[in-house]
Amino acid sequence: MEISMHYKSKLPSAQDGNGVMLKKACFWRVALELLCGAEQSVPPPPNPAMSFPAPRVTLPAGPDILRTYSGAFVCLEIVFGGLVWILVASSNVPLPLLQGWVMFVSVTAFVCSLLFLGVFLSGVVTQINANWNFLDFAYHFTVFVFYFGAFLLEAATTSLHDLHCNRTVTVQPLLSDNQYNINVAATIFAFVTTACYGCSLGLALRRWRP
Repeated sequence: MEISMHYKSKLPSAQDGNGVMLKKACFWRVALELLCGAEQSVPPPPNPAMSFPAPRVTLPAGPDILRTYSGAFVCLEIVFGGLVWILVASSNVPLPLLQGWVMFVSVTAFVCSLLFLGVFLSGVVTQINANWNFLDFAYHFTVFVFYFGAFLLEAATTSLHDLHCNRTVTVQPLLSDNQYNINVAATIFAFVTTACYGCSLGLALRRWRP
């Protein structure tokens, strides 16, 4: 009798079995919650569109830029700016101290305007992350200031037509009639080019600071 009672006490009861199963269920539930929490805590992969924001540009890229006022003014800057340095060079630069700066500014602005227009026509602006509205404003502001100074120097050169200088024995005017006419045309085109850069500057300022 004692042996049977001792044997029964060693056997697991149904309540003990239910407790073990409950503990196992709680264990797996906690493990599942921890696993789900770990998956939720992992940050999502970065979005390439958010990592590399689109460039800030208002002007359209491609041939559509030629349909805007800014594109038209840039084309005028190239045409009239090219005429300025061609006319100054054709006059043989009688006053290199003054007209040397005019040549430098006109040629540099001509090349930079070509590059500026080419960047927009080729669509490179959509591939470079930059504030193109600010770059447009900074470029035209710089060129406008320098071109205005070049216009004043070219006008000063033209105004020295009646100034006479000694050349060997004879006294001749500083500018010949042909050089004078060429420099008058160069002065007019320099003024028109400066005005075009001024209009582009105003449009760029509106896009940068609407």
